Amino acid sequence: MTAPNGPLLIAGSIATDHLMTFGGRFADSLVADQLDKLSVSFLVDDLEVRRGGVAANMSFGLARLGLRPVLVGAVGEDFHDYRSWLERHGVDCDSVRVSEERHTARFVCTTDSSMAQFASFYPGAMSEARLIELAPIAARVGEPSYVLVGADDPDGMLRHTQECRQRGYAFIADCSQQLAFAEGDLIRDLIDGAAILFSNEYESHVIEKKTGWSADEVLAKVGFQVTTLGKDGVRVTDKDGFHLEIPAAKNVEAIEPTGVGDAFRSGFLAALQWGLSRERACQVGCVLAAYVVETVGTQEYTFTPAEFVARVRESYGDEAADEIGNHVK
Repeated sequence: MTAPNGPLLIAGSIATDHLMTFGGRFADSLVADQLDKLSVSFLVDDLEVRRGGVAANMSFGLARLGLRPVLVGAVGEDFHDYRSWLERHGVDCDSVRVSEERHTARFVCTTDSSMAQFASFYPGAMSEARLIELAPIAARVGEPSYVLVGADDPDGMLRHTQECRQRGYAFIADCSQQLAFAEGDLIRDLIDGAAILFSNEYESHVIEKKTGWSADEVLAKVGFQVTTLGKDGVRVTDKDGFHLEIPAAKNVEAIEPTGVGDAFRSGFLAALQWGLSRERACQVGCVLAAYVVETVGTQEYTFTPAEFVARVRESYGDEAADEIGNHVK
């Protein structure tokens, strides 16, 4: 496979998670017949602020593998520290839109000792993703090899997809979290003509149910489909009968699964950028995903090139490790 020459544009959500822990139980402070007058507060024990958002997570993963992805999304003026973090790790943030009115999207959650939660999600500046045009970005960095359209403001996702079709940019459909809320017409618009369709196994069934397309009809609409299977690895299929299944990386000590799918996509796309086969792309993706599932937080993992290649060798053998090792930086 020939390596694409253009940059990767990664469009999607950029957000922070504010996670707090309450040592007691919410239920002890609630009076069943007074919930219509609810007004309570809880003294929390700690606060963790984690960087997230699917586009930022994927961009971070690509940068950890030595690429320089272009992050495309909308944030608030409070993005300064997060921007510095991403840029220090090699992500191009020059095309991120900064809202003059809204804060960066934020998930705020308090969990008590019984694992009950009070949570809120503020989309904030994410709603301005629909105002971002891809052509000026391509003029700055060069025509993209792929534009990944990840979960974001639905109108923004649709605009990016339509612009890719109009301008002839190869695009990747990765609807993920938006599948639960999107109607069939929107999902069909986001998928039709994609070079690659990413989903997990459950999402693949949601796509079929909501679009009314069979599995074969979905494959007929895209270049190929990549379906992650959790602990069972990944499957790649296309309309011409190509079928590949790769097991997950070996000896993984799972701690927290958030961001694992984003990491897999990062590794897969990095390998395609290197000109490697879909088999090698799956293997790079699975190894990068292993680092995330072994870490609390979506962008907290670290490794050296030698450590990464050693994990490839352990899971997929010498030939895979030697080939991938020529590219990991």
